[in-house]
Amino acid sequence: MSAFQRLALYGRMVKFSHSVFALPFAMASATLAAPEGGLAPATLAWIVVAMVGARSAAMGFNRLADHAIDARNPRTAARELPAGAMSRGEVWLFVIVSAAALVLAAWRLNPLCLALSPVALFVTFGYSYTKRFTALSHAALGLALAIAPVGAWIAVRGRFDLPPVLLGLAVLAWVAGFDIIYACQDVDFDRGAGLNSIPARLGVGGALRVSRALHVAAVLLLASLPAVTALHVVYLAGVVLVAVMLAYEHSLVREGDLSRVDAAFFTVNGWIGVLYLAFVLLARWLA
Repeated sequence: MSAFQRLALYGRMVKFSHSVFALPFAMASATLAAPEGGLAPATLAWIVVAMVGARSAAMGFNRLADHAIDARNPRTAARELPAGAMSRGEVWLFVIVSAAALVLAAWRLNPLCLALSPVALFVTFGYSYTKRFTALSHAALGLALAIAPVGAWIAVRGRFDLPPVLLGLAVLAWVAGFDIIYACQDVDFDRGAGLNSIPARLGVGGALRVSRALHVAAVLLLASLPAVTALHVVYLAGVVLVAVMLAYEHSLVREGDLSRVDAAFFTVNGWIGVLYLAFVLLARWLA
């Protein structure tokens, strides 16, 4: 196998393309935190390194933690570890290098980022074990991704403030909502394996109602942002677009038909982050 093929294998293992979920919200937060002159290129670059490092480490660790579970689940048995395409040693090395990239980036950003980097790793690694004891595992995943906008703000300002907290809570609700939709595929497996999830606890119909409520909360939190930071009114048009896309996402899944979960999970949510960032950039430029 060539070096490029091996690199692609690592990328598939951690679903590198899914960085589009949280990265745009980190960039939006950094944009809101930026001074009048804009972000320094080095700061932006280190934020990206921190984001990619944290997410790659977390996904690699998740694959290690869930190795045996994935091997028993027909939907996930073809993943790289249970399929034997990668060894646990390789994945552990990948996790260590990725975590080191996060810590290095945090050190280059500011002392508070460095001090909080172990907390970020603890939260993102800890998510992998939550479904073993709580149905709130979806919220734990949301919390792991909510670190992105808060961390990006701290990278620029060196302190906590209300705007990134609101944005982080919106990300938490959004991610928990779409993770519930995705988990509906495994409702029978989770129940049989003794794993906890909202679909396993409430059934698919109840889980989809919880997901809708979380996405309503996410939209309301996004809409509240202009109350605490300067944004042109065009920002609200972006929030309306996010709401429309979430409504479309929920139109793709039904209690008796989960055949379009992948379209709802991957395609729609990927576009939500990108379009939201575009409207934040426009709103800041016009403010």
